[in-house]
Amino acid sequence: MASPLQTHPRLRSALHQLQGVPPWALLSLVMNGLLFITIVVMLRQLGQGGDAVLSQANAFAADPYVPVAPFEPSLGPRHNLDYEQWVALLAAEAEAVVAIDAPRQNILLGDSLTLWFPANMLPGRKTWINQAISGESSGGLRDRLYLLDQTDPEALFIMVGINDLIWGGSEADLVYNVRRMINYLRQTHPQARVVVQSILPHGGEAATWEGRDRLLTIPPDQIRTVNSQLKAVAIETGVDFLDLYPLFVNGDGYLRADLTTDGLHLNQNGYMVWRTALALINETEFQP
Repeated sequence: MASPLQTHPRLRSALHQLQGVPPWALLSLVMNGLLFITIVVMLRQLGQGGDAVLSQANAFAADPYVPVAPFEPSLGPRHNLDYEQWVALLAAEAEAVVAIDAPRQNILLGDSLTLWFPANMLPGRKTWINQAISGESSGGLRDRLYLLDQTDPEALFIMVGINDLIWGGSEADLVYNVRRMINYLRQTHPQARVVVQSILPHGGEAATWEGRDRLLTIPPDQIRTVNSQLKAVAIETGVDFLDLYPLFVNGDGYLRADLTTDGLHLNQNGYMVWRTALALINETEFQP
């Protein structure tokens, strides 16, 4: 399928001159280049103490730009839920979305990294539905996708896998579960855009997260290898792959200290980087 970037007149001419190079590889280079440029500019503005202004998450807001409040990750009463209760809550939220027929549904799927994404930092003019669970594994996420069967998503964003690696799960099982998720979502939501996001690096020795010892058992090469496999599955199944890893990694292969709270989870700057990547990919049209 031809993407809008590939059909742009100037890029079409460039692609013609680069025959033999896979189109997906060229698109990946273009997207990563734009991401790096945009994010460097935004982080520089933060460093200068300027006011960060981002789109509001509320769908079809009259003014798509509002100041971002200080970042304070919190799960509120969800801290007290066990896994089954959490799934039941997400089921109720999905049913509510169906009942009101929310417009332009974009669904976030994943673990605590996704769960703590500040709602007011998500790209505007869409209805964002956060279906993440803290501590989620690829197997758990795979088994609860049925909760979304009656929804009408415009796009679904998957980020999962770090907990599989933290608890010693196999790379093969993780990649297999993501493949099954893609196949399931393509079958139940054939018109929706499915975006697989790369696993992020961790902070290594600099991490202060309570499970730091488990993080240290995951070498940077392992995360890069899994991400390569996830990208291959995305290409093979015809869905999008959003490679966030290069935006978060430092020169030693670990999570950049300026983007994290504890070497695993993200701070406001980290979510701004992620938000920018989502906004950019959302600007490209999707042809199923």
